Amino acid sequence: MPQNALTLPLWKKWMYALGQFGWSLASFAVGSKLVYFYLPPPGIRFGPFVIQENVLPLIRSGSTVLFGLTIIGLVFAAGRLFDAITDPLIAGLSDRSTMKLGKRRSFMAISVLPFAALSGLVFMPPSAGISAMNTAWLFITVFFFYWFMTMYVTPFFALLPEIGHSPNERLQLSTLISITWALGTMVGSQVELFQGMFERGGMESAAAFQTVIWIFAGVAFVFMLLPIIFVDEKKYAEPNVSKGSIFSSLKSAFKNRNFLTFTLSDLAYWVSITIINTVLVYFVTVLLKLPKEFNSTLVMVMFLLSFVFYVPVNVIARKLGKKLLLTVAFGWFIAVFVYASFLGLYPLPAAVQGFIVVIMAAVPLAIFGIVQNAIVSDIAEADGISTGDFKAGIFFGARTFMSKLGQTVAGLIIPSLLLIGADLSATGEVVVADLSSGGALTGTMGVRATAIVAAVFCAIGLVLFLLYDEKGILATLAKKEALSREERVKAGL
Repeated sequence: MPQNALTLPLWKKWMYALGQFGWSLASFAVGSKLVYFYLPPPGIRFGPFVIQENVLPLIRSGSTVLFGLTIIGLVFAAGRLFDAITDPLIAGLSDRSTMKLGKRRSFMAISVLPFAALSGLVFMPPSAGISAMNTAWLFITVFFFYWFMTMYVTPFFALLPEIGHSPNERLQLSTLISITWALGTMVGSQVELFQGMFERGGMESAAAFQTVIWIFAGVAFVFMLLPIIFVDEKKYAEPNVSKGSIFSSLKSAFKNRNFLTFTLSDLAYWVSITIINTVLVYFVTVLLKLPKEFNSTLVMVMFLLSFVFYVPVNVIARKLGKKLLLTVAFGWFIAVFVYASFLGLYPLPAAVQGFIVVIMAAVPLAIFGIVQNAIVSDIAEADGISTGDFKAGIFFGARTFMSKLGQTVAGLIIPSLLLIGADLSATGEVVVADLSSGGALTGTMGVRATAIVAAVFCAIGLVLFLLYDEKGILATLAKKEALSREERVKAGL
Protein backbone atom coordinates (compact mmCIF):
# COMPACT_ATOMS: atom_id res chain seq x y z
CA MET A 1 0.00 0.00 0.00
CA PRO A 2 1.48 3.38 -0.93
CA GLN A 3 2.29 5.55 2.06
CA ASN A 4 0.02 8.38 0.89
CA ALA A 5 -3.11 6.17 0.71
CA LEU A 6 -4.73 6.10 4.14
CA THR A 7 -6.83 3.25 5.45
CA LEU A 8 -10.51 4.08 5.19
CA PRO A 9 -12.13 4.32 8.66
CA LEU A 10 -14.94 1.86 9.30
CA TRP A 11 -17.64 4.52 9.35
CA LYS A 12 -16.51 5.78 5.95
CA LYS A 13 -16.52 2.24 4.65
CA TRP A 14 -20.18 2.20 5.61
CA MET A 15 -20.70 5.52 3.80
CA TYR A 16 -19.21 3.91 0.70
CA ALA A 17 -21.35 0.81 1.14
CA LEU A 18 -24.56 2.80 1.60
CA GLY A 19 -24.07 4.13 -1.91
CA GLN A 20 -24.73 0.54 -2.97
CA PHE A 21 -28.03 0.62 -1.05
CA GLY A 22 -28.97 3.70 -3.05
CA TRP A 23 -28.18 2.41 -6.52
CA SER A 24 -29.55 -1.04 -5.69
CA LEU A 25 -32.88 0.55 -4.77
CA ALA A 26 -32.85 2.89 -7.78
CA SER A 27 -32.18 0.07 -10.23
CA PHE A 28 -34.45 -2.58 -8.72
CA ALA A 29 -37.74 -1.69 -10.37
CA VAL A 30 -36.35 -1.27 -13.89
CA GLY A 31 -34.36 -4.47 -13.56
CA SER A 32 -37.03 -6.63 -11.94
CA LYS A 33 -40.47 -5.02 -12.36
CA LEU A 34 -40.48 -3.83 -15.96
CA VAL A 35 -42.15 -7.02 -17.16
CA TYR A 36 -44.48 -7.00 -14.14
CA PHE A 37 -45.69 -3.47 -14.96
CA TYR A 38 -46.05 -3.85 -18.73
CA LEU A 39 -46.94 -7.57 -18.88
CA PRO A 40 -48.63 -8.27 -15.51
CA PRO A 41 -49.44 -11.77 -14.25
CA PRO A 42 -53.03 -13.01 -14.55
CA GLY A 43 -55.33 -11.14 -12.21
CA ILE A 44 -53.00 -8.19 -11.59
CA ARG A 45 -54.84 -4.99 -12.45
CA PHE A 46 -53.22 -1.76 -13.63
CA GLY A 47 -55.91 0.84 -14.09
CA PRO A 48 -58.62 -0.39 -16.49
CA PHE A 49 -56.34 -3.04 -17.98
CA VAL A 50 -56.60 -6.67 -16.92
CA ILE A 51 -54.80 -9.45 -18.74
CA GLN A 52 -57.81 -11.83 -18.68
CA GLU A 53 -59.87 -9.25 -20.59
CA ASN A 54 -57.42 -9.52 -23.49
CA VAL A 55 -56.24 -5.92 -23.08
CA LEU A 56 -52.66 -5.39 -21.94
CA PRO A 57 -51.58 -2.16 -20.27
CA LEU A 58 -49.87 0.65 -22.12
CA ILE A 59 -48.03 -1.30 -24.88
CA ARG A 60 -48.75 -4.45 -26.83
CA SER A 61 -46.27 -6.28 -24.66
CA GLY A 62 -47.79 -9.72 -25.14
CA SER A 63 -47.47 -9.70 -28.93
CA THR A 64 -44.58 -11.51 -30.53
CA VAL A 65 -42.96 -9.22 -33.07
CA LEU A 66 -39.70 -10.87 -34.11
CA PHE A 67 -38.63 -14.54 -33.96
CA GLY A 68 -41.09 -15.16 -31.13
CA LEU A 69 -39.76 -12.19 -29.11
CA THR A 70 -42.04 -9.59 -27.52
CA ILE A 71 -41.85 -5.80 -27.45
CA ILE A 72 -41.24 -5.75 -23.72
CA GLY A 73 -38.57 -8.42 -24.13
CA LEU A 74 -36.83 -6.38 -26.81
CA VAL A 75 -36.97 -3.22 -24.69
CA PHE A 76 -35.58 -5.04 -21.66
CA ALA A 77 -32.83 -6.71 -23.67
CA ALA A 78 -31.91 -3.66 -25.75
CA GLY A 79 -31.54 -1.55 -22.63
CA ARG A 80 -29.31 -4.12 -20.98
CA LEU A 81 -27.24 -4.54 -24.15
CA PHE A 82 -26.72 -0.79 -24.37
CA ASP A 83 -25.80 -0.80 -20.70
CA ALA A 84 -23.30 -3.60 -21.28
CA ILE A 85 -21.65 -1.82 -24.20
CA THR A 86 -21.25 1.43 -22.27
CA ASP A 87 -19.73 -0.24 -19.19
CA PRO A 88 -16.19 -0.61 -20.64
CA LEU A 89 -16.43 2.89 -22.12
CA ILE A 90 -17.25 4.52 -18.78
CA ALA A 91 -14.74 2.26 -17.02
CA GLY A 92 -11.93 3.26 -19.37
CA LEU A 93 -12.77 6.95 -19.15
CA SER A 94 -12.77 6.85 -15.34
CA ASP A 95 -9.49 4.87 -15.28
CA ARG A 96 -7.83 7.65 -17.27
CA SER A 97 -9.64 10.57 -15.64
CA THR A 98 -7.77 13.36 -13.85
CA MET A 99 -10.84 15.34 -12.72
CA LYS A 100 -10.39 17.26 -9.47
CA LEU A 101 -13.14 15.54 -7.49
CA GLY A 102 -11.53 12.18 -8.24
CA LYS A 103 -11.59 9.87 -11.23
CA ARG A 104 -14.44 7.80 -9.74
CA ARG A 105 -16.42 10.33 -7.69
CA SER A 106 -16.63 12.82 -10.56
CA PHE A 107 -18.57 10.38 -12.73
CA MET A 108 -20.77 9.40 -9.81
CA ALA A 109 -21.57 13.04 -9.03
CA ILE A 110 -22.54 13.81 -12.62
CA SER A 111 -24.87 10.83 -12.91
CA VAL A 112 -26.57 10.57 -9.51
CA LEU A 113 -29.55 12.91 -10.13
CA PRO A 114 -30.54 11.73 -13.65
CA PHE A 115 -30.04 8.11 -12.59
CA ALA A 116 -32.51 8.50 -9.72
CA ALA A 117 -35.01 10.51 -11.80
CA LEU A 118 -35.04 8.08 -14.71
CA SER A 119 -35.73 5.16 -12.35
CA GLY A 120 -39.17 6.72 -11.95
CA LEU A 121 -39.69 8.12 -15.44
CA VAL A 122 -39.43 4.65 -17.01
CA PHE A 123 -42.79 3.87 -15.39
CA MET A 124 -44.49 7.11 -16.47
CA PRO A 125 -45.68 6.46 -20.05
CA PRO A 126 -47.36 9.53 -21.58
CA SER A 127 -50.51 7.83 -22.90
CA ALA A 128 -53.27 6.27 -20.79
CA GLY A 129 -53.88 3.42 -23.24
CA ILE A 130 -52.02 1.17 -25.63
CA SER A 131 -49.89 3.50 -27.74
CA ALA A 132 -46.83 3.56 -29.98
CA MET A 133 -45.85 6.70 -28.05
CA ASN A 134 -45.60 4.59 -24.91
CA THR A 135 -43.34 2.11 -26.66
CA ALA A 136 -41.07 4.95 -27.84
CA TRP A 137 -41.08 6.46 -24.34
CA LEU A 138 -40.10 3.12 -22.85
CA PHE A 139 -37.18 2.62 -25.25
CA ILE A 140 -35.85 6.16 -24.71
CA THR A 141 -36.15 6.27 -20.93
CA VAL A 142 -34.70 2.77 -20.50
CA PHE A 143 -31.67 3.65 -22.63
CA PHE A 144 -30.95 6.87 -20.74
CA PHE A 145 -31.58 5.12 -17.42
CA TYR A 146 -28.90 2.55 -18.17
CA TRP A 147 -26.45 5.18 -19.42
CA PHE A 148 -26.56 7.13 -16.15
CA MET A 149 -26.70 3.95 -14.09
CA THR A 150 -23.43 2.85 -15.72
CA MET A 151 -21.88 6.26 -15.03
CA TYR A 152 -22.54 5.75 -11.32
CA VAL A 153 -22.18 2.02 -10.77
CA THR A 154 -19.01 1.20 -12.73
CA PRO A 155 -16.85 3.89 -11.04
CA PHE A 156 -18.45 2.93 -7.70
CA PHE A 157 -17.23 -0.65 -8.04
CA ALA A 158 -13.83 0.47 -9.36
CA LEU A 159 -13.29 2.29 -6.06
CA LEU A 160 -13.39 -0.98 -4.13
CA PRO A 161 -9.88 -2.33 -4.95
CA GLU A 162 -8.47 1.21 -4.71
CA ILE A 163 -9.71 1.91 -1.18
CA GLY A 164 -9.27 -1.71 -0.08
CA HIS A 165 -5.53 -2.27 0.22
CA SER A 166 -5.40 -6.00 1.00
CA PRO A 167 -7.43 -9.15 0.17
CA ASN A 168 -9.01 -9.13 3.64
CA GLU A 169 -9.91 -5.45 3.44
CA ARG A 170 -11.42 -5.98 -0.01
CA LEU A 171 -13.39 -8.92 1.37
CA GLN A 172 -14.64 -6.69 4.19
CA LEU A 173 -15.73 -3.98 1.75
CA SER A 174 -17.33 -6.58 -0.47
CA THR A 175 -19.25 -7.87 2.53
CA LEU A 176 -20.47 -4.39 3.46
CA ILE A 177 -21.72 -3.62 -0.04
CA SER A 178 -23.31 -7.06 -0.18
CA ILE A 179 -25.26 -6.19 2.97
CA THR A 180 -26.38 -2.83 1.58
CA TRP A 181 -27.17 -4.36 -1.82
CA ALA A 182 -29.35 -6.93 -0.09
CA LEU A 183 -31.07 -4.22 1.94
CA GLY A 184 -31.70 -2.16 -1.18
CA THR A 185 -33.08 -5.15 -3.05
CA MET A 186 -35.13 -6.16 -0.02
CA VAL A 187 -36.71 -2.70 0.24
CA GLY A 188 -37.25 -2.56 -3.53
CA SER A 189 -38.96 -5.95 -3.50
CA GLN A 190 -41.63 -4.56 -1.19
CA VAL A 191 -43.09 -2.60 -4.10
CA GLU A 192 -46.14 -4.87 -4.32
CA LEU A 193 -46.69 -4.57 -0.56
CA PHE A 194 -46.56 -0.75 -0.62
CA GLN A 195 -48.58 -0.70 -3.82
CA GLY A 196 -51.30 -2.71 -2.08
CA MET A 197 -51.29 -0.28 0.85
CA PHE A 198 -51.86 2.69 -1.47
CA GLU A 199 -54.56 0.75 -3.33
CA ARG A 200 -56.41 0.08 -0.09
CA GLY A 201 -56.25 3.82 0.52
CA GLY A 202 -58.23 4.35 -2.67
CA MET A 203 -55.41 4.93 -5.16
CA GLU A 204 -55.65 3.40 -8.64
CA SER A 205 -53.20 0.51 -9.18
CA ALA A 206 -50.86 2.10 -11.74
CA ALA A 207 -50.69 5.34 -9.72
CA ALA A 208 -50.01 3.35 -6.55
CA PHE A 209 -47.14 1.49 -8.23
CA GLN A 210 -45.70 4.73 -9.65
CA THR A 211 -45.93 6.49 -6.28
CA VAL A 212 -43.90 3.74 -4.63
CA ILE A 213 -41.27 3.92 -7.38
CA TRP A 214 -40.90 7.70 -6.97
CA ILE A 215 -40.49 7.34 -3.20
CA PHE A 216 -37.76 4.76 -3.84
CA ALA A 217 -36.08 7.16 -6.31
CA GLY A 218 -35.92 9.94 -3.72
CA VAL A 219 -34.50 7.69 -1.02
CA ALA A 220 -31.99 6.22 -3.47
CA PHE A 221 -30.76 9.68 -4.49
CA VAL A 222 -29.90 10.60 -0.90
CA PHE A 223 -27.99 7.38 -0.24
CA MET A 224 -26.08 7.55 -3.53
CA LEU A 225 -24.72 10.92 -2.46
CA LEU A 226 -22.97 9.48 0.62
CA PRO A 227 -19.82 7.99 -0.99
CA ILE A 228 -19.48 11.11 -3.15
CA ILE A 229 -19.48 13.29 -0.06
CA PHE A 230 -17.48 11.20 2.40
CA VAL A 231 -14.95 9.05 0.47
CA ASP A 232 -12.10 11.32 -0.62
CA GLU A 233 -10.10 9.48 -3.28
CA LYS A 234 -7.10 11.74 -2.78
CA LYS A 235 -6.75 10.49 0.80
CA TYR A 236 -7.87 6.88 0.65
CA ALA A 237 -7.46 5.54 -2.90
CA GLU A 238 -4.26 4.31 -4.50
CA PRO A 239 -3.28 7.03 -7.01
CA ASN A 240 -2.92 4.89 -10.13
CA VAL A 241 -4.00 6.28 -13.51
CA SER A 242 -4.16 3.91 -16.49
CA LYS A 243 -2.15 5.12 -19.47
CA GLY A 244 -3.47 2.68 -22.07
CA SER A 245 -6.35 3.31 -24.43
CA ILE A 246 -9.79 1.99 -23.52
CA PHE A 247 -9.67 -0.65 -26.25
CA SER A 248 -6.16 -1.86 -25.39
CA SER A 249 -7.00 -2.01 -21.67
CA LEU A 250 -10.20 -3.95 -22.37
CA LYS A 251 -8.32 -6.34 -24.66
CA SER A 252 -5.68 -6.82 -21.99
CA ALA A 253 -8.31 -7.57 -19.34
CA PHE A 254 -9.93 -10.30 -21.42
CA LYS A 255 -6.49 -11.79 -22.16
CA ASN A 256 -6.26 -12.50 -18.45
CA ARG A 257 -7.30 -16.17 -18.38
CA ASN A 258 -8.69 -16.08 -14.86
CA PHE A 259 -10.75 -13.01 -15.60
CA LEU A 260 -12.11 -14.46 -18.84
CA THR A 261 -13.25 -17.72 -17.24
CA PHE A 262 -14.76 -15.86 -14.29
CA THR A 263 -16.71 -13.41 -16.46
CA LEU A 264 -18.03 -16.15 -18.75
CA SER A 265 -19.20 -17.96 -15.65
CA ASP A 266 -20.70 -14.71 -14.37
CA LEU A 267 -22.57 -14.21 -17.64
CA ALA A 268 -24.27 -17.58 -17.29
CA TYR A 269 -25.05 -16.90 -13.64
CA TRP A 270 -26.70 -13.58 -14.46
CA VAL A 271 -28.91 -15.17 -17.09
CA SER A 272 -30.21 -17.58 -14.46
CA ILE A 273 -30.57 -15.13 -11.55
CA THR A 274 -32.25 -12.46 -13.72
CA ILE A 275 -34.81 -14.99 -14.87
CA ILE A 276 -35.61 -15.97 -11.27
CA ASN A 277 -35.71 -12.39 -9.94
CA THR A 278 -38.07 -11.31 -12.72
CA VAL A 279 -40.37 -14.32 -12.56
CA LEU A 280 -40.60 -14.74 -8.77
CA VAL A 281 -43.90 -12.84 -8.64
CA TYR A 282 -45.24 -15.26 -11.29
CA PHE A 283 -44.23 -18.21 -9.10
CA VAL A 284 -46.33 -16.66 -6.35
CA THR A 285 -49.41 -15.66 -8.34
CA VAL A 286 -49.53 -18.30 -11.08
CA LEU A 287 -48.02 -21.47 -9.57
CA LEU A 288 -48.85 -21.00 -5.89
CA LYS A 289 -52.01 -18.92 -6.57
CA LEU A 290 -51.24 -16.57 -3.69
CA PRO A 291 -51.72 -12.76 -3.55
CA LYS A 292 -48.99 -10.67 -5.18
CA GLU A 293 -48.12 -9.14 -1.78
CA PHE A 294 -46.83 -12.56 -0.65
CA ASN A 295 -43.92 -12.05 -3.06
CA SER A 296 -42.73 -9.16 -0.87
CA THR A 297 -42.91 -11.38 2.21
CA LEU A 298 -40.84 -14.10 0.57
CA VAL A 299 -38.13 -11.72 -0.57
CA MET A 300 -37.97 -10.10 2.86
CA VAL A 301 -37.55 -13.47 4.57
CA MET A 302 -34.92 -14.58 2.06
CA PHE A 303 -32.69 -11.55 2.53
CA LEU A 304 -33.09 -11.38 6.29
CA LEU A 305 -32.16 -15.04 6.53
CA SER A 306 -29.18 -14.54 4.21
CA PHE A 307 -27.74 -12.01 6.70
CA VAL A 308 -27.38 -14.85 9.22
CA PHE A 309 -24.80 -16.46 6.93
CA TYR A 310 -22.67 -13.37 6.27
CA VAL A 311 -20.28 -13.96 9.16
CA PRO A 312 -19.83 -17.71 8.41
CA VAL A 313 -19.24 -16.90 4.73
CA ASN A 314 -16.49 -14.43 5.66
CA VAL A 315 -14.82 -16.89 8.03
CA ILE A 316 -14.94 -19.76 5.55
CA ALA A 317 -13.72 -17.55 2.69
CA ARG A 318 -10.67 -16.50 4.69
CA LYS A 319 -9.85 -20.07 5.76
CA LEU A 320 -10.84 -22.21 2.77
CA GLY A 321 -10.87 -19.72 -0.08
CA LYS A 322 -13.49 -17.99 -2.19
CA LYS A 323 -13.49 -20.55 -5.00
CA LEU A 324 -14.77 -23.40 -2.85
CA LEU A 325 -17.59 -21.27 -1.49
CA LEU A 326 -18.74 -20.07 -4.90
CA THR A 327 -18.59 -23.59 -6.32
CA VAL A 328 -20.91 -24.80 -3.56
CA ALA A 329 -23.22 -21.83 -4.15
CA PHE A 330 -23.58 -22.65 -7.85
CA GLY A 331 -24.62 -26.22 -7.09
CA TRP A 332 -26.97 -25.06 -4.36
CA PHE A 333 -28.75 -22.61 -6.65
CA ILE A 334 -29.25 -25.33 -9.27
CA ALA A 335 -31.10 -27.41 -6.68
CA VAL A 336 -33.23 -24.39 -5.70
CA PHE A 337 -34.23 -23.68 -9.31
CA VAL A 338 -35.16 -27.29 -10.00
CA TYR A 339 -37.29 -27.35 -6.84
CA ALA A 340 -38.98 -24.09 -7.91
CA SER A 341 -40.00 -25.56 -11.26
CA PHE A 342 -42.44 -27.89 -9.43
CA LEU A 343 -44.07 -25.28 -7.18
CA GLY A 344 -47.79 -25.86 -6.83
CA LEU A 345 -47.41 -29.62 -7.33
CA TYR A 346 -46.04 -30.57 -3.92
CA PRO A 347 -48.45 -32.01 -1.28
CA LEU A 348 -47.79 -28.99 0.95
CA PRO A 349 -49.63 -25.72 1.60
CA ALA A 350 -48.77 -23.14 -1.05
CA ALA A 351 -47.20 -20.72 1.46
CA VAL A 352 -44.96 -23.47 2.85
CA GLN A 353 -43.73 -24.32 -0.64
CA GLY A 354 -42.81 -20.67 -1.16
CA PHE A 355 -40.97 -20.38 2.15
CA ILE A 356 -38.95 -23.52 1.34
CA VAL A 357 -37.67 -21.80 -1.82
CA VAL A 358 -36.43 -18.70 -0.03
CA ILE A 359 -34.95 -20.64 2.88
CA MET A 360 -32.99 -22.78 0.44
CA ALA A 361 -31.86 -19.72 -1.54
CA ALA A 362 -30.58 -17.72 1.47
CA VAL A 363 -27.19 -19.45 1.72
CA PRO A 364 -26.07 -19.19 -1.93
CA LEU A 365 -27.46 -15.65 -2.05
CA ALA A 366 -25.13 -14.64 0.80
CA ILE A 367 -22.16 -16.34 -0.86
CA PHE A 368 -22.65 -14.75 -4.28
CA GLY A 369 -23.32 -11.36 -2.74
CA ILE A 370 -20.01 -11.32 -0.87
CA VAL A 371 -17.56 -13.38 -2.90
CA GLN A 372 -18.00 -12.23 -6.50
CA ASN A 373 -16.90 -8.60 -6.05
CA ALA A 374 -13.99 -9.72 -3.87
CA ILE A 375 -12.82 -12.09 -6.60
CA VAL A 376 -12.91 -9.37 -9.27
CA SER A 377 -11.00 -7.03 -6.96
CA ASP A 378 -8.34 -9.69 -6.38
CA ILE A 379 -8.01 -10.37 -10.12
CA ALA A 380 -7.72 -6.66 -10.92
CA GLU A 381 -5.10 -6.08 -8.23
CA ALA A 382 -3.07 -9.15 -9.25
CA ASP A 383 -3.14 -8.06 -12.89
CA GLY A 384 -1.91 -4.60 -11.93
CA ILE A 385 0.96 -6.12 -9.95
CA SER A 386 1.93 -8.36 -12.86
CA THR A 387 1.62 -5.80 -15.68
CA GLY A 388 2.30 -2.51 -13.88
CA ASP A 389 -0.93 -1.10 -15.35
CA PHE A 390 -3.61 -0.75 -12.67
CA LYS A 391 -7.02 -0.55 -14.38
CA ALA A 392 -9.63 -1.61 -11.85
CA GLY A 393 -12.31 0.35 -13.70
CA ILE A 394 -11.80 -1.69 -16.85
CA PHE A 395 -11.99 -4.97 -14.93
CA PHE A 396 -15.23 -4.01 -13.22
CA GLY A 397 -16.56 -2.48 -16.42
CA ALA A 398 -15.75 -5.62 -18.37
CA ARG A 399 -17.26 -7.77 -15.63
CA THR A 400 -20.49 -5.78 -15.65
CA PHE A 401 -20.44 -5.86 -19.46
CA MET A 402 -20.54 -9.65 -19.35
CA SER A 403 -23.08 -9.80 -16.52
CA LYS A 404 -25.36 -7.43 -18.39
CA LEU A 405 -25.04 -9.49 -21.53
CA GLY A 406 -26.42 -12.27 -19.36
CA GLN A 407 -29.26 -10.02 -18.25
CA THR A 408 -29.85 -9.10 -21.90
CA VAL A 409 -30.24 -12.74 -22.84
CA ALA A 410 -32.61 -13.23 -19.90
CA GLY A 411 -34.61 -10.15 -20.86
CA LEU A 412 -35.04 -11.44 -24.38
CA ILE A 413 -36.29 -14.87 -23.42
CA ILE A 414 -38.35 -14.25 -20.25
CA PRO A 415 -41.49 -12.83 -21.92
CA SER A 416 -41.36 -15.51 -24.62
CA LEU A 417 -40.98 -18.27 -22.03
CA LEU A 418 -43.95 -16.90 -20.11
CA LEU A 419 -46.13 -17.27 -23.22
CA ILE A 420 -45.50 -21.03 -23.40
CA GLY A 421 -48.74 -22.87 -22.72
CA ALA A 422 -50.91 -19.75 -23.03
CA ASP A 423 -53.53 -19.30 -25.76
CA LEU A 424 -53.16 -16.41 -28.17
CA SER A 425 -56.06 -14.54 -29.69
CA ALA A 426 -56.18 -13.51 -33.32
CA THR A 427 -54.48 -10.22 -32.40
CA GLY A 428 -51.59 -12.04 -30.79
CA GLU A 429 -52.42 -10.91 -27.28
CA VAL A 430 -52.41 -13.22 -24.30
CA VAL A 431 -55.54 -15.05 -23.27
CA VAL A 432 -54.80 -16.90 -20.07
CA ALA A 433 -55.39 -20.62 -20.38
CA ASP A 434 -56.82 -22.86 -17.69
CA LEU A 435 -55.14 -22.01 -14.39
CA SER A 436 -57.76 -23.53 -12.15
CA SER A 437 -56.39 -27.05 -11.74
CA GLY A 438 -53.26 -26.96 -9.61
CA GLY A 439 -51.73 -30.08 -11.13
CA ALA A 440 -52.24 -29.10 -14.74
CA LEU A 441 -49.36 -27.58 -16.68
CA THR A 442 -51.65 -25.76 -19.09
CA GLY A 443 -51.10 -22.05 -18.56
CA THR A 444 -48.30 -22.64 -16.05
CA MET A 445 -45.87 -24.37 -18.39
CA GLY A 446 -44.06 -21.16 -19.30
CA VAL A 447 -43.48 -20.18 -15.67
CA ARG A 448 -42.08 -23.63 -14.89
CA ALA A 449 -39.89 -23.47 -17.99
CA THR A 450 -38.20 -20.31 -16.70
CA ALA A 451 -36.95 -22.17 -13.61
CA ILE A 452 -35.56 -25.06 -15.68
CA VAL A 453 -33.80 -22.68 -18.08
CA ALA A 454 -32.33 -20.83 -15.08
CA ALA A 455 -31.00 -24.12 -13.67
CA VAL A 456 -29.35 -24.99 -17.00
CA PHE A 457 -27.56 -21.64 -17.23
CA CYS A 458 -26.45 -21.94 -13.60
CA ALA A 459 -24.92 -25.34 -14.38
CA ILE A 460 -23.01 -23.81 -17.31
CA GLY A 461 -21.71 -21.11 -14.96
CA LEU A 462 -20.50 -23.75 -12.51
CA VAL A 463 -18.52 -25.64 -15.17
CA LEU A 464 -16.83 -22.44 -16.34
CA PHE A 465 -16.00 -21.25 -12.83
CA LEU A 466 -14.14 -24.47 -12.05
CA LEU A 467 -11.41 -23.21 -14.45
CA TYR A 468 -10.62 -20.22 -12.20
CA ASP A 469 -7.08 -20.44 -10.68
CA GLU A 470 -7.47 -18.96 -7.21
CA LYS A 471 -4.07 -20.20 -5.99
CA GLY A 472 -2.22 -18.30 -8.73
CA ILE A 473 -4.06 -15.06 -7.93
CA LEU A 474 -3.35 -15.29 -4.21
CA ALA A 475 0.32 -16.05 -4.86
CA THR A 476 0.66 -12.83 -6.88
CA LEU A 477 -1.09 -10.80 -4.18
CA ALA A 478 1.20 -12.32 -1.53
CA LYS A 479 4.24 -10.98 -3.40
CA LYS A 480 2.91 -7.43 -3.11
CA GLU A 481 2.22 -7.87 0.59
CA ALA A 482 5.78 -9.09 1.15
CA LEU A 483 7.20 -6.16 -0.83
CA SER A 484 5.09 -3.66 1.13
CA ARG A 485 6.40 -5.08 4.40
CA GLU A 486 9.98 -4.74 3.19
CA GLU A 487 9.37 -1.12 2.15
CA ARG A 488 7.91 -0.30 5.56
CA VAL A 489 10.88 -1.91 7.34
CA LYS A 490 13.35 0.08 5.22
CA ALA A 491 11.41 3.27 5.95
CA GLY A 492 11.56 2.50 9.68
CA LEU A 493 7.78 2.19 9.96
